[in-house]
Amino acid sequence: MLTDIEIAQQCKMKPITEIAAQLGIAPEELEPYGHYKAKLSDDLAKRLENKPDGKLILVTAINPTPAGEGKTTTTVGLGQAMSKIGKNAIIALREPSLGPVFGIKGGAAGGGYAQVVPMEDINLHFTGDMHAITAANNLLCAILDNHLQQGNQLNIDPRRVLFKRCMDMNDRALRFVNVGLGGKANGVPREDGFQITVASEVMAILCLAADLQDLKERLGNILVAYTYDNRPVYAKDLQVNGSMAVLLKDAIKPNLVQTLENTPALMHGGPFANIAHGCNSVRATKLALKLADYTITEAGFGSDLGAEKFLDIKCRYAGLAPSAIVVVATLRALKYNGGVPKAETAKPNVEAVKAGLCNLAAHVENMKKYGVPVVVAINHFLTDSDEEVEVLENYCRENDVEFALSDVFAKGGEGGIELAHKVVKACEKPANFAPIYDVDLPIKEKIETIAKTIYGADGVTYSSEANKAIAEIEKLGKDKLPICMAKTQYSLSDDATKLGRPTGFKINIRDVKLSAGAGFIVALSGAIMTMPGLGKEPAAYRIDIDADGNIHGLF
Repeated sequence: MLTDIEIAQQCKMKPITEIAAQLGIAPEELEPYGHYKAKLSDDLAKRLENKPDGKLILVTAINPTPAGEGKTTTTVGLGQAMSKIGKNAIIALREPSLGPVFGIKGGAAGGGYAQVVPMEDINLHFTGDMHAITAANNLLCAILDNHLQQGNQLNIDPRRVLFKRCMDMNDRALRFVNVGLGGKANGVPREDGFQITVASEVMAILCLAADLQDLKERLGNILVAYTYDNRPVYAKDLQVNGSMAVLLKDAIKPNLVQTLENTPALMHGGPFANIAHGCNSVRATKLALKLADYTITEAGFGSDLGAEKFLDIKCRYAGLAPSAIVVVATLRALKYNGGVPKAETAKPNVEAVKAGLCNLAAHVENMKKYGVPVVVAINHFLTDSDEEVEVLENYCRENDVEFALSDVFAKGGEGGIELAHKVVKACEKPANFAPIYDVDLPIKEKIETIAKTIYGADGVTYSSEANKAIAEIEKLGKDKLPICMAKTQYSLSDDATKLGRPTGFKINIRDVKLSAGAGFIVALSGAIMTMPGLGKEPAAYRIDIDADGNIHGLF
């Protein structure tokens, strides 16, 4: 079979003006970035604001292997399959980060014959949104350090600066740095650090902002530091949120692209789900719901991370209510959760599949707790044996779980027709969506609700730093906000080695941070880092370009 990039390069894309016309978008409502990608104007959103919404479908997954389990591929393939059965569908995805693209996981444009294109552009610089977010973030940092240098009128304590610089690359060497060294002319020395752009609060703000004015207000509410006398300092106190919004004036507009089969797709925003809230932008999702009868979106990693945050943070703020949830399961992930080493998950192992089914059970049960119909998508791989597939299908039948075998990687939309029919049917069932906790509860009660209800934990422990941070947030009166858990994606617990459906454990909260601009509280558990590192053999080793400008090795 051809590689992902070879398949994408052979695709016959339609001009983006034609894709827009399919959705009823007028030429003046489109801002093209070349022939095959464009931004959608604010005028389009205003024109459609009173149009009824279509059905919203969330695609999530079980706990993955390090290579991921094909949520994006399933999302794209399901969108293509919807088109094949005559449904008016659109896809709403996150933008890829350069960290995974050049790291281990690869891009986020789908795979095989279920991809969004132009694949190279999307996985690299796309329309510049990531760079704009990085620039806005680092402008705030530059203004802050300049304020310290120019007399520090706000009396900021350099030891209590909370906001970090960022870059869109995995680089562990930048987690902890010293800045302002080299003498008086070079600034005030202090400890600093970087996080990856997709974990930054500016990214979260862009994805949750309703419009440009809301964006500017949220940017102003970023908690930057504390003063020597323990008063909070916000970005608006540094008079920089207006300039940051200027840098983001185009980035806030959703991006329109297409799939290999010319199904429309909106890609906008890209927060990670293990260290951020893991969903594409509110603006893109709400616009997609106006443009089509069915909007298929995905949330990062397993349902314990991306889906929980989609349902408890994004839906709460945006007033969204999904009509169906698709849980993606692969046999290799079931075997991995059943105790098989990653290198051996391609080998047939019926007993390991049976052992890993407890993980699927946990995710399906958790999603049903939100009052939304659930369909399991069995994402098919060439290495899957018929016996293994039969075990999984029998499990779903015996537990009254709707399921469909999905072969969209190898067959595109044609391979997802059964899944599309099952999802349409699920959307017709009654849904009584509700978040699992009340935001007015105390911070610890909200964290413990997630830990016990979603992870299956016995309880939660807190470090002294976390307890101190919670007390400070309560003192600021910012405790009535949703929780954004930062946790390993490989386990329902905060220990990546506890696979399957662990019991008898507690979630360990080592720190708590306020993202006042984004509007949530981040609880960091275990050893999770907001700046990932590269592995021994990063994908960057295999990515190259030839004399004719053809890119190789992207996946």
